[in-house]
Amino acid sequence: MALAIFDLDETLIHGDCASLWSEHMARLGWVDGETFLRRDHALMEAYGKGELAMEDYMAFSLEPIAGRTLEEVAHLVEPWVEEVIEPIIFGDACRCIAEHRKRGDRVLIISASGVHLVGPIAARLGVDEYLAIDLDAHNGVYTGRTHGVLTYREGKITRLLAWLDQEQENLEGASFYSDSRNDLPLLLKVDHPCAVNPDPVLREHAQAHGWPILSWH
Repeated sequence: MALAIFDLDETLIHGDCASLWSEHMARLGWVDGETFLRRDHALMEAYGKGELAMEDYMAFSLEPIAGRTLEEVAHLVEPWVEEVIEPIIFGDACRCIAEHRKRGDRVLIISASGVHLVGPIAARLGVDEYLAIDLDAHNGVYTGRTHGVLTYREGKITRLLAWLDQEQENLEGASFYSDSRNDLPLLLKVDHPCAVNPDPVLREHAQAHGWPILSWH
């Protein structure tokens, strides 16, 4: 059994779930829509350039859920996944996951988005195991802060290695699918790196090193 590891945003789905959730929070009236979404867009542009400090994005994006209960947020995330995320899941991604399962591989999603979004999306994809940015809560209420190592850039490796140790797994024969230059550290760690709809930096690296470049729709 080998690991089949997948990034989430722009890899399994055609979009970024954190930004799409920001748009939903604006529709809910939790934020000043125009100002909040302008800031979200600016931070995501920095992400695309590999210049984002994820701590800054999480502090910004979690502020609207601070003081809300886990149940309240989960109650709203579930229908949002069905209405907004399900239509943008790549069919090719589902087929790839199914192919790995046929081979007996163990499927894992690693995402730099919050666990409150990644967990329900993974469930919709039929994936039970995932690593995401963990959120701090006190007495069942979100504090607006994160805890632990953020699953971003090298942090994905740190969290994955801890998970491998816990699960008594290893990276022998592992595949990792991603669209982003930000995932190059982990792509370089696996036996089978795959670039999916890659950004220009990742595409150039994949071409130079003979990695598969996949176009998913």
